[in-house]
Amino acid sequence: MRQQSPSSWAVICVCIAALIHFALGFAIEFSVDEAHYALYAQHLAWSYFDHPPLVGWIQWPLVALTSSEGVIRLIPELLWVVSCYLVYQVTLEVHHLIQGRNAGYLTSARPSANTCGLMAVLAIIAAPIPHVLAIGLLPDTLLAPLSLGLMWMALRWLAKDHFSMIDWILTGVLLGLAGLSKYTAVFTAIALLMIFLSSPRKPWLSKPGFWLAALVALLFISPVLYWNWVNDWISFRYQIAHGAGGTWLWRKLGAYLGIQILAYGPILILGAYLFVRHCIHGTRLSLLALLGFFAIPFVIFTSLSGGGGLPHWTSPAWFCLAPFAGIGLAKYWSSQRRRLIQILLIAQVLLCCIGFAYVLSGGISTAAVKSNPIADLYGWKAAGQKAAQLTQATKANGIAVQNWTLGSRAAWYAKPTPVFILDQRQDQFDLWFGTLPRGANILLMSWSGMSFAPPVGSQEAFERCEPLDTLEIERFGQILSKFEFSLCNNWQGK
Repeated sequence: MRQQSPSSWAVICVCIAALIHFALGFAIEFSVDEAHYALYAQHLAWSYFDHPPLVGWIQWPLVALTSSEGVIRLIPELLWVVSCYLVYQVTLEVHHLIQGRNAGYLTSARPSANTCGLMAVLAIIAAPIPHVLAIGLLPDTLLAPLSLGLMWMALRWLAKDHFSMIDWILTGVLLGLAGLSKYTAVFTAIALLMIFLSSPRKPWLSKPGFWLAALVALLFISPVLYWNWVNDWISFRYQIAHGAGGTWLWRKLGAYLGIQILAYGPILILGAYLFVRHCIHGTRLSLLALLGFFAIPFVIFTSLSGGGGLPHWTSPAWFCLAPFAGIGLAKYWSSQRRRLIQILLIAQVLLCCIGFAYVLSGGISTAAVKSNPIADLYGWKAAGQKAAQLTQATKANGIAVQNWTLGSRAAWYAKPTPVFILDQRQDQFDLWFGTLPRGANILLMSWSGMSFAPPVGSQEAFERCEPLDTLEIERFGQILSKFEFSLCNNWQGK
């Protein structure tokens, strides 16, 4: 490693990971969420039922030009690279700030700023979940670099104790883009506000730039507010109910914490622990407030996880923790105690490589096809095209599925055929395609990984459903899943 500088090694590692993402991006089909957000780009609007619009807007140019998953996935790949760059730069800024304000940090083993940056980037590369965000575009893929950008602006404030007008405008733009990415960006905004409040004096309250930044952020998110106002605030009501989850249970909380450790790796936790133990003594309250960019969203999501939660919701918070973890790891490394870091890095990178190979292989199928989670990533393109052909041949009113997670891939790969979700839940598909009219004939599409009984035999169902065709999905000689297509007549439901 002495042949290259730490910054060069950071670039090399990011490029290697990016090449792997690039190969995987062309090898697998869209996941549930990817197809859903690609449909955002196909149906441009001021906002959407379940998320703000930026995740759709940013894809629109490529979606308008191509249906290639690999090309469209260049967007999350670029955002991941930008996030790694920002992790490196924010680490340098935190390192310089500690050097200037923590005398104890200078007296013991002191790593270089570039070594700290390298360790922070390696901690992100060795974490499994960020690779998922690098391949598939989610709102969290957008929020991660924007949160790091706001963290960088917070560091500029701490270093100078004032902002120029350009700084205020840039802060407002970043806040506005974060709000257009995901509603949970409010947690990042609270973390930034805590930085301003941590200063003994509050001169920013009387600065025109502060209020201009707030106005710019408000202007950016105004499409979301307008759309929700027109649509009876359905998005806010859905997110509040979704965030609350179901019945709160301690075992769900324990499972969520365990999944977090596996999803982001113990090396980030080790680095954060080492930072708090060796680097935080004697620092100002304002510097401690920087940890709020991790602590505020992580604590909120974890406290809600007893009712349910998804592991990637905390990913922007972990990106914001990486600079502190990188400094802690680099300081430990400089003291010649390297074995634990080496073991954890190697183990986590091997785990990521095994995950990549598992996805490319199509997973491991058993007698129960439903037990293979990777089967969900294959076969939807062929099934969607077949469904569109059958719909046209039978002159059906469209395609129907019985859960929204089946609808996004069906709608993307069978476009422009309308897709209807046969449940009582209001969702984005109701806004795109309307409700299925009474008396309609429909092509029912079923998938073996999420099977339902045919909707017949009641007043809220079809008069009859007749099987038309089946499609088995194979990869490397093993059957991953099976699609069934039926023609259902005379819809009697709501």
